[in-house]
Amino acid sequence: MALFHYKTQQDGLTVEQLLKEQWQGGKKTVHLMRMAKSVLDSTGNPVDDWRAPLVEGTELVFTFPDAASTYISDDKDELTVLFEDEHILAAVKPAGIATHPDGPTETGTLMNRVMAHVRNNGGDYAEHIHRLDKGTSGLVLIAKHPIAKSLFDRMIEQNNLTRQYVAEVDGYLKRPRGTIKLPIGRDRHHPAKRLVSMSGQAAVTHFKVIERKEDTTLVEAQLETGRTHQIRVHLAHIGNPVTGDTLYDGSETADGHYRLTATTLSFIHPFTEQQTTIEMN
Repeated sequence: MALFHYKTQQDGLTVEQLLKEQWQGGKKTVHLMRMAKSVLDSTGNPVDDWRAPLVEGTELVFTFPDAASTYISDDKDELTVLFEDEHILAAVKPAGIATHPDGPTETGTLMNRVMAHVRNNGGDYAEHIHRLDKGTSGLVLIAKHPIAKSLFDRMIEQNNLTRQYVAEVDGYLKRPRGTIKLPIGRDRHHPAKRLVSMSGQAAVTHFKVIERKEDTTLVEAQLETGRTHQIRVHLAHIGNPVTGDTLYDGSETADGHYRLTATTLSFIHPFTEQQTTIEMN
């Protein structure tokens, strides 16, 4: 069962306002919680009147007895968790594994490792809020209950979650910083590829040079949108493909992995209202 504890932060707020307005919980989730009497007071008793004004500092427990993820637990491989509370966790995905399985019986992905971690700590719900390409390493944010999933999905849509990456790209990138604002669509001739296409979806990538090496350039990139392969497509389009990204004509690397890492996640935490920044060491 998923659950979290919460102290109200203002006078007069109701349970219904918290769930529907402040946290923008989905209608189905809120209805199921109401039917299951899933909101408890500090003594463990259900809160029956969801429209009753609460005083600041009221302690509540929000439970999700039927919320369970179906990923198979897989704890044979190490999981690095850089941030965790009752609502979310941020885990490091290595290059070369998928973020999530394509089917219910598949294992070997980041979400299989995350599921083992969550279940080993008494939970049963974990859903990724965003994903990384198989060859991209770095931070992935995971929701630990359905309200967090709904809230962070909306934050992604509204560009209220900053995602920064570091890429090593081929060649000498002349501009010290810039913005690539070019739409991205499918490549009709290659099902795995994307390309800049005027009929594609809007895509915006900001970048700045960190370091210039002999044959490559280190670049920090920040997403304003989250299209498939966005950073890889945009950097390749301006003539500086990610090193090792042979799908987009990048040079080969000895280990076969390309050099793109999701390094930083930054956002206003919707439950604590604190600025939260999670960074790779």
